[in-house]
Amino acid sequence: MPIVNTDTAGQHPVLDPRLLGRPVHLLPQFAARLQDDLEALMEGSARRYWAGWRLDAVEFGRAPQLDELRWMSATGVLGTVSVAFERCLLLTLLERRYGGRGAGATQQDPAKDRKSERVTATEERLTVVMTQQMIDLLYARIAVSMAMEVAPQPVPANAVAAASTPGATHWALRIQVRDAQDGVGQFWIAPDQDLMAAILGSLRPEQARPRAARGPSEPLATKLQVKLDGRLVSKEITLGALFDLKVGDVIPVSMGRADVLLDEARLFTAAVAESKGKLCLTSFEDAE
Repeated sequence: MPIVNTDTAGQHPVLDPRLLGRPVHLLPQFAARLQDDLEALMEGSARRYWAGWRLDAVEFGRAPQLDELRWMSATGVLGTVSVAFERCLLLTLLERRYGGRGAGATQQDPAKDRKSERVTATEERLTVVMTQQMIDLLYARIAVSMAMEVAPQPVPANAVAAASTPGATHWALRIQVRDAQDGVGQFWIAPDQDLMAAILGSLRPEQARPRAARGPSEPLATKLQVKLDGRLVSKEITLGALFDLKVGDVIPVSMGRADVLLDEARLFTAAVAESKGKLCLTSFEDAE
């Protein structure tokens, strides 16, 4: 699946080699089903918060690395989910919910003016409630996709806590909403690696259409070549200790599982073994 880059949206998307062999091309199907769930939530039990808003987009991408986002997370039986809302969107929901300023006031204020506003206890409670709703929604969709017999229990409010920003390689669902005044807001739902593995595992490719028989062709595995780098050991030392090293000095290290890198990205871990006087990598495991 191509990784969406808003800075180069007009160019051809670039294939991430780390995703080869996984059904990431089917993730839009999961996003479309989650969009249906979210629309039902916004028009149902959460209508008092989302009245006047409609969904614009629900799509998978990478977790945004923005300092102004405040991430909240909770851990349930299926894994950990992190959620972040744009503050302007949260304040707009808060003001409309409790009859504050006009419907379009928040969207018109410059973002820099909103950052300086104090976070009130009411805003904290709204953030926790909205985070609970999004995590429960994702859990429910995963449970349906995995055909689980028992639905996961709702996430309690005391399980929601502040969290660090997910790494740049983490998946995140970007949800964009729009109101009647054409104001736009965004928020993100980032499942952890175990949950993403469950999502990918629940996706099944569509039934392939019968094709006309063709002559023998070279298998893709023999044509597609990638370069893997093995990092056997790493050691952190101070700069002073580095400058003090002399010929004959010994740096103590411990040999564990090696990292297997593809274009500087950690793809697998592997055990280091010896065979006929050579070091070999074996017992590969997915790093995610």
